[in-house]
Amino acid sequence: MSYKVEILRGALKQLKKIPSELQERIQIKIDDLATEPRPNGVKKLKGKENAYRIRIGDYRVIYDIFDDLLVVNKTNSVSNLSH
Repeated sequence: MSYKVEILRGALKQLKKIPSELQERIQIKIDDLATEPRPNGVKKLKGKENAYRIRIGDYRVIYDIFDDLLVVNKTNSVSNLSH
C-alpha cells in the first residue's frame, strides 16, 4: 500500500531552515514513508493514536498516519523539537 504524503506548512518552513544537504536527506526519508510508513527505528508517540516520529541524524520528523494519508507535522532538530 502506498500513502499520499502531505507536509504541513509549518513543517515545510522548519525544513527550509535546515542546511540544504540535510534537507535532501530528510526529504528522501519523508518520501520513503509513502511506501514504508513504519520503518525500522520508528517510535510511536505516547498519548496520540496515529502519531509517530523518525530520527534522521540530529533531526526528528513527527507525522500522523490516517488510512491512505501520511501527514508530516514537524521537522526539527532535537534541541528545538519541543517548540
